[in-house]
Amino acid sequence: MMMEQFRQPLVLREVHEPEPGPGQVTVRVAACAVCRTDLHVLDGELPEPKLPLIPGHEIVGRVIALGAGVAGLQVGQRVGIPWLAWTCGECGFCRGGQENLCERARFTGYTWDGGYAEYAIADARFCFPLAGGMDDVAAAPLLCAGLIGYRALSKTGGARVLGLYGFGAAAHLVTQVARHQGRRVYAFTRPGDTAAQEFARRLGAVWAGDSDQSPPEPLDAAILFAPAGALVPVALRAVRKGGTVVCGGIHMSDIPAFPYRDLWHERTLCSVANLTRRDGEEFLQLAPTIPIRTETQVFPLPDANEALARLREGRLQGAAVLVP
Repeated sequence: MMMEQFRQPLVLREVHEPEPGPGQVTVRVAACAVCRTDLHVLDGELPEPKLPLIPGHEIVGRVIALGAGVAGLQVGQRVGIPWLAWTCGECGFCRGGQENLCERARFTGYTWDGGYAEYAIADARFCFPLAGGMDDVAAAPLLCAGLIGYRALSKTGGARVLGLYGFGAAAHLVTQVARHQGRRVYAFTRPGDTAAQEFARRLGAVWAGDSDQSPPEPLDAAILFAPAGALVPVALRAVRKGGTVVCGGIHMSDIPAFPYRDLWHERTLCSVANLTRRDGEEFLQLAPTIPIRTETQVFPLPDANEALARLREGRLQGAAVLVP
């Protein structure tokens, strides 16, 4: 499925099977999860995408061809392809262990063709080998919802009382990790979304309510997955002195002005950008030990627009996954 211009439905196009260049692999796509970032790209909220573009950056598939110089992967191997597609390895961020902030980074399904397709090209260095134990559809949401959620959770440090604003694909995975670590999870959803609140409680949240409600106790930290800037001051007021609010999305509506007292008392407000390969290695080793169970709804690849519409309208529990 291909994006040809902003704010238009994806179109199905036949294209040549891609061939890998040096250091690259061709992957036959088995499953590609649908992410809110895909909506931000389609809606023109992220600047300068590659056009035309095949979206999708939570890809599970099998290597069918190796480019020159590829080491560490072999034909037939199952791999996951994440959002971070390529980094320069030369800038100060790359040399300093912050490849997620690389000055010249390229991103799967945004500036590099992604996985809403039968085949995808990937830089072999940025593919994660995937062991068995979880099928292709179940594994796909781990490649972004899981990885970004894990990075956002790490920003909360040792917080024992955790609030999650927006209970979608990432939050449903983070809840399982947080519960495994002995944290108490409070889930905040769109006002009146009782189905999402019940979903959160079923996954182990000790409380679930509307995003405009106050939690029953002060939070040590909060993670915002909902792309609503108005929730930033709400979350700041919900965390205790010295607490942390993490903005986990790649795009958010404008944050309204709020009084300094909401930030005072050494509260911290920070964002999460992209991911590193170390995040992926750590999370993918951790996931089977919990074990994480992904909740998915499967769509045939030609129904990508329907999957995106349901995500936009909040009519999904867990993650939508496209299957060629």
